[in-house]
Amino acid sequence: MNTLKTQMTPTDQLSFGPFRLDLKNCRVWRDGADLGLRHQAFRALQVLIQRTGTYVDYEQMIRDAWEGNVVSRHTVATTIGATRKALNEYGAWITWRPKLGYRLEIPATADLIRTGWHHWNRRTREGVEMALRSFEQAALLNPADPAAFNGMSSCYMVMGTFGMRPAADVYEPFREAQERAVALRGWTPKLRGERARFLYLFELNFEEAERELELAVREKPESPAVYMYLAMLHASLKRFEAAAENLALAYAADPLYPTLPATEIFVRFCRREFDAAVACGRKGLDLHPYLHLGRAYYAQALEFCGRPEEALAQYRLANVISPAMFWFRALEARCLANNGGTPEAVAILEELERTRLSEYVDAYYMALLLDALGRRDEALDELDRALDENSPTLYMLDVDPKMDPLRADPRFRQLRDKIFKYSFY
Repeated sequence: MNTLKTQMTPTDQLSFGPFRLDLKNCRVWRDGADLGLRHQAFRALQVLIQRTGTYVDYEQMIRDAWEGNVVSRHTVATTIGATRKALNEYGAWITWRPKLGYRLEIPATADLIRTGWHHWNRRTREGVEMALRSFEQAALLNPADPAAFNGMSSCYMVMGTFGMRPAADVYEPFREAQERAVALRGWTPKLRGERARFLYLFELNFEEAERELELAVREKPESPAVYMYLAMLHASLKRFEAAAENLALAYAADPLYPTLPATEIFVRFCRREFDAAVACGRKGLDLHPYLHLGRAYYAQALEFCGRPEEALAQYRLANVISPAMFWFRALEARCLANNGGTPEAVAILEELERTRLSEYVDAYYMALLLDALGRRDEALDELDRALDENSPTLYMLDVDPKMDPLRADPRFRQLRDKIFKYSFY
């Protein structure tokens, strides 16, 4: 029998598996979405959680969940059934045995999966690698648990999209983990959203990605992540009004979603709304001061608003938070090169070239740095390399203001046309 695997916080919240119970307001949340449990189903679930691993018979359920108000056994069974349905694939954790009653049994892998998501939410390379190890261990313990493979696929997605590992290292592992999760659980909006993100980041298949995201929205219209992915996709295609609409929907779904301000900065930055991007960056840092991605995007907005010293401070803080995301250093050096700091920029370039001997450094950002140093041919060589390595940043080539100095170059235009016609896999 498992021991109790729940946690109580000072704010009267109870957590188990991927769920969070708000005891004050009688609501259950998963991935930022309210499950919409009725009050009585919530009370029954609370009783089962508080007695995890033990059976709760009819009399005890009436006493604790119904506060002594007698209802039929059928009513209890129907209420528990509604609870199991709301928990989706985790509903199987609630079982029933004649003469014994109902029991919530959290499998041994649940702690590993919770630990994995805890590390994943740091969104640093170290954190994501620790998360991957937790999910892999859970998959070994229970190869039939879709949550373990879902976690693995999310780790590979972050590693690829944040430039932690080259595309060649994450593409097939991502596909294998996601296919396993789908085989065990079926398609979910989260899995569709991640597949769509891989489609447009690593295959530049914008049309199919948009179809997948729109389907995910229909399946789960309260998911902020899916709207964020749509906003980024639409912004990269210069469909800025659609991007803004999806940002608004994401904020309506969950205004505190960690990466949402960073996504808004990205959209406004690509739209050349630099002042608005800076304002959003300040707001995002107040809410999520340890999210390196938000700082890096905020720094770019500051730079394009003519505030290079503030931008450099933010680039450096982002690098402190996540030093293994080397493109932060490339952006810092580019800012230096454009603002009278050429010797420091060259020193960082040399540092990155040494790092590249053993670690992945996204060639897209190396191209930006080299062009800022006046080395246009080498910059275009790096863009060729970005194409060969399938950089996850190429999707925004058409809208990235940092690429504006190169756009008139005939070689850049040829490369751009090749990129947006290229089928990577």
